[in-house]
Amino acid sequence: MSFPQALRERRRHRRLSQLELALRAGTTQRHVSFLESGRSEPGRAMVVRLAESLELPLRERNELLTVAGYAPVYPRTPLDDPALAPVRTAIEHVLAAHMPYPAIVVDRYGDVVTANAAFGVLTEGMAPELLRPPVNAYRIALHPDGLAPRVANFADWARHVLDALRDTVQRDPDDRLAALHAELTGYVGPRTEPAGALGFAVPLHLRSPDGDLRLMTTITTFATATDVTIAELKLEAFLPVDEATAAILAKRAAGRT
Repeated sequence: MSFPQALRERRRHRRLSQLELALRAGTTQRHVSFLESGRSEPGRAMVVRLAESLELPLRERNELLTVAGYAPVYPRTPLDDPALAPVRTAIEHVLAAHMPYPAIVVDRYGDVVTANAAFGVLTEGMAPELLRPPVNAYRIALHPDGLAPRVANFADWARHVLDALRDTVQRDPDDRLAALHAELTGYVGPRTEPAGALGFAVPLHLRSPDGDLRLMTTITTFATATDVTIAELKLEAFLPVDEATAAILAKRAAGRT
């Protein structure tokens, strides 16, 4: 793909006019038009400004630089690299502090990077093949041999998971994520709408041997990351919706110590 085509597609995907992009990037509509037609060649700084103005993920900013003929700016450091030791330490601190409630860290594709001990409350009883690395959080959430049989409000929960993944694919197109969305949709079957309002958040109503659990989730990211690996990590933390759930999780954690 050429730079003019890549820039044009990303701008249109974000539903920005040439003028809107130009104003964001501190240039003129005429210059953006010339860049998209190939009449002008962008400088490296301009490519970076355009990528920032389009709010592209770091991975896509590197791709835009590459098609423009420049080296990528943002590193992609393996998570086990010594340079990322402080990041790994911070993640483990957060996971430990979230006990006795489940928490996991996933990458761009939903593959589990690490999790705390309470994550076991979600994975118990699953088919062993779903828990072999790489463990995919999206897949275990909706697979019929995963979490699905234990989710009392599966239709609502599945819609929540699929809609979030669909929004990601629409915002930042990716063939692998699109294929994963198609796979998960096949597990769920025909879409059904809720009978009434879901409230402020979609809960996960999960059956467990110790009693029913009602959990809601929060997502945390490294918003200021300048490394592709770190920028794509997400920490998903599960929190009890009621006191009964909190008590069950606390009791389970105490039994592990």
